[in-house]
Amino acid sequence: MAKHDARQILPFSKPNGRVLDLPALESWLWDAACQIRGPLDAPKFKDYILPLIFLKRLSDVFEDEIKQLAQEFGGEKTAAEIAGQDHKLVRFYLPEKARWSYLAKETTGLGEKLTDAVRAIARENPRLAGVIDVTDFNATTAGQRIVDDKRLGALVGVLNNPEYRLGLDDVEPDILGRAYEYLLRKFAENQGQSAGEFYTSREVAVLMARILDPQPGMTVCDPCCGSGGLLIKTHLRLLETKGERANGRLRLPSSVAPLRVHGQEINPATFAISRMNAFLHDMEAEIALGDSMHRPAFTEPDGRLKSFDIVIANPMWNQKFDAATYENDPYERFKKGIPPSSSADWGWVQHMAALMKDGGRLAVVLDTGAASRGSGNTGSSKERDVRKAFVEADWVEAVLLLPDNLFYNTTAPGIVLFLNKRKAHDNEILLINASKLCSKGRPKNYLEDKHVEAIVGIYHGWKAEPGVSAVVSKDDVVKNDYNLSPSRYVSTGEVEDVLPLEEAIVLLQEAEEERAEADKNLDAVLGKLGFKEWRNV
Repeated sequence: MAKHDARQILPFSKPNGRVLDLPALESWLWDAACQIRGPLDAPKFKDYILPLIFLKRLSDVFEDEIKQLAQEFGGEKTAAEIAGQDHKLVRFYLPEKARWSYLAKETTGLGEKLTDAVRAIARENPRLAGVIDVTDFNATTAGQRIVDDKRLGALVGVLNNPEYRLGLDDVEPDILGRAYEYLLRKFAENQGQSAGEFYTSREVAVLMARILDPQPGMTVCDPCCGSGGLLIKTHLRLLETKGERANGRLRLPSSVAPLRVHGQEINPATFAISRMNAFLHDMEAEIALGDSMHRPAFTEPDGRLKSFDIVIANPMWNQKFDAATYENDPYERFKKGIPPSSSADWGWVQHMAALMKDGGRLAVVLDTGAASRGSGNTGSSKERDVRKAFVEADWVEAVLLLPDNLFYNTTAPGIVLFLNKRKAHDNEILLINASKLCSKGRPKNYLEDKHVEAIVGIYHGWKAEPGVSAVVSKDDVVKNDYNLSPSRYVSTGEVEDVLPLEEAIVLLQEAEEERAEADKNLDAVLGKLGFKEWRNV
């Protein structure tokens, strides 16, 4: 695979038109959003823009496939007629009036025609039902169109920019996820809790896939898959290592079994994008809508959770679930301890660990505090106790500290925790402090190929490098009260920063939770002794 700048959406230059790199994508989307700023609140921009981008993507892909078929059938007109008779010749068949080239020319009744188009595509391609046809472009409120045809026409006009194509060889595979990511980030402050959603940096996703190095026929699961970016990267990694190039594209030969991919996502809009992405990549993917923590989608006939070769995820950091989430769990996922209500990080780790096969591996992106909170403190700590259980079971294979400012909705660095139930190096843990392995950028830092190569080499080589990595024994971790933070063991020569505000808040919330629990227990004891009103004495 060609070397490329990790800031680029594209891994190559287009022969015609502009390269749709990240700044160009964001500028394009902002121009589109400006066309509907008046009638729509900012958080709803994506509900109109994303289905149209998907429609354009489908149309450009369909157009590419017709051109490929034309080489076999002697012309594009003939190829289109044959594809109309046999839809299996193309990924998705688009009726003529549902194609972007037709719709972009329409000037009247556009809302109705766009709605008819996405519904026609869903009828012709049942897999896309509930995915592409989720927006009614002709919708009204109080008898008035929400977005009139004039504004819709302006929006289509911006998206119809001839400099940008969205065909298979024109853009990064997760272009839809990148678009959604930008729109979420741009308007996150208006979305309340949704502002907590942020998507895995492309380079971090590539890094995780390269370390996990999926093999043919493996099963992969992301229980909070977002737009499907992590799942796509595992699929692309298998293509990179086992694929063969035919007609300019990488494909798996018939002798190589594809990955069997599973994902679950709670947000309906993001779920739809994940399914879009899976379809466009010919992935054998089962994507479910729902709350993975409370209602896991993938179970065996006897009610047990399905298990997978690879589990990979970036759940929302420091999510808050009450104790009832973990108590009396029918799937027995939380045997290693109940996390504090202030942070579900180790709840997610236990949920994901329950999805691992005996020989399975896990990679999860977490807040840095998940590696160290509670260690070295006097008294009990729920998070430290759960970490202790994982260390004692010898499931922790490695912890990677990432550079800061890689993620869109936070400047915090994050860690990647790797678990393996059948480690090659018993009673050892690899700790990688990659905090300096990045290039500075605006608005975000990024990993170049050389950084990814260095980290992957350290991991697979199980190497200790001064100032970057260390291989420590389980006994070393025990002596440090189960602190798994790479910066504890690998110094970069800089003075350690003050405790981050987010981590301090989580620790304070856990202390308050423990105080309330202690008061409750004390009330019960004193109540039995007849001191029911002791607080008022």
